[in-house]
Amino acid sequence: MNDDATLAEIARRQQRLRQQLEDRGIRDARVLDAIQRTRRDLFVPEELRYRAYDDEALPIGLGQTISQPYIVALMTESLELTGEETVLEVGTGSGYQAAILAQLCRRVVTVERIEALSQRAQQVLAELGLTNVEFHLGDGSLGVPEKAPYDGILVTAAAPDVPAPLFRQLKEGGRLVIPVGDEDLQTLTLIRKTDGIPVSKVLCPCRFVKLIGDAAWPDLG
Repeated sequence: MNDDATLAEIARRQQRLRQQLEDRGIRDARVLDAIQRTRRDLFVPEELRYRAYDDEALPIGLGQTISQPYIVALMTESLELTGEETVLEVGTGSGYQAAILAQLCRRVVTVERIEALSQRAQQVLAELGLTNVEFHLGDGSLGVPEKAPYDGILVTAAAPDVPAPLFRQLKEGGRLVIPVGDEDLQTLTLIRKTDGIPVSKVLCPCRFVKLIGDAAWPDLG
């Protein structure tokens, strides 16, 4: 298959994915547009690229995954982004979620504890020309306090409860989306900071890798 045919096939898969997300209830046109125009195949291992536009999570190595497109869309839509926000992403992973956010807000601050993943994500986003993402290495459960406060916080790994440092770094009226629960099954939860108090809404059941850190799951080596 030549390059033009390959790009045409990718475009068809992107369109099909958009339709699947619409069928599952994603309504924010800006979110749908960002997902449709983002080459998800660039964020997965080469041997899995034929599955890149399936609506499922895929392994990316080092015990981590790239999230299912529907979950990416749901989490992003729940932040209600207008284009002016600063958003913290906890768990850079493949960089795919950061790439989506970068198209929808003013600035993305993303933190990852695994250096190899962060470096690879930086390379891919640079190739895509996305320059409004700031990468950090460290304990994501503690956030990036020197860049706070944030209009939105999106956590791409599961915690036993909402890490207190992350809630503190959220602006009044801001939104935090996080999977919360035990190691096997969690609930995707939207938290809005209202008069300094968390107001929660359950979005759906989910299953994510663990958020490792001082304010989440301990690192057992």
